[in-house]
Amino acid sequence: MNAWDAFVFSFFNARVLAQYWPKILEGLLVTIELAVLIVLAGLALGLTLAIIRAFGLRPLNWLIIFFVDLFRALPSLVIIVLLYFGLPAAGLSFSGFAATWLALTLVLAAFSEEIFWAGITAVPPGQTEAARALGLRFLPVLFLVVLPQALRMVIPPLTNRTIAITKGTALGSVVAVSEILGAAQSAVSFSSNPSPLTLGAIAYLLLFLPVVAFGRWVERHYAKPFAR
Repeated sequence: MNAWDAFVFSFFNARVLAQYWPKILEGLLVTIELAVLIVLAGLALGLTLAIIRAFGLRPLNWLIIFFVDLFRALPSLVIIVLLYFGLPAAGLSFSGFAATWLALTLVLAAFSEEIFWAGITAVPPGQTEAARALGLRFLPVLFLVVLPQALRMVIPPLTNRTIAITKGTALGSVVAVSEILGAAQSAVSFSSNPSPLTLGAIAYLLLFLPVVAFGRWVERHYAKPFAR
């Protein structure tokens, strides 16, 4: 067997690919489910924290800043491991899926809160002053004047951060989540052949290439009004 034949046998073994592609497909569905839940919960929590921070209540703001700095500083893998292996000692148990979801949700919430907050503070003060001059109170100004402008400005960076964090679902394989990478690693163990990793790579490309293309479209679309 020459070098090329050995490469094909190792990574494109037709028998192994045909046998394990259903398992990789199951992992793809788990990855999609996990990613959707992370995005929905993480963005919702991040936006909520940014809105609370806009009220300017110092004790709450200190807690929010601490939360944001903590989960931006800690690696996602460390958080997953702490939730899955550490909390049972305190009487709290999470499944691998729940630990991965919660960890990545908290990380996305921390980053998205900073992005939302940057958008809120980037709205020109004159917009707020004009709205208050018309007799609007704080809440209407925040929700009708500030947030619509802030959300438009933060869509491009928020899209990039969301794509980056959803790729972190692969970390779930560390705690036995049968997402794409976990399913591929399991198939490699059973088949004694790395070809399932090729299937896993193809599954990631099928999942994230459209998402990345959508992110580029969003960046171009929302950059147009600001182009010279």
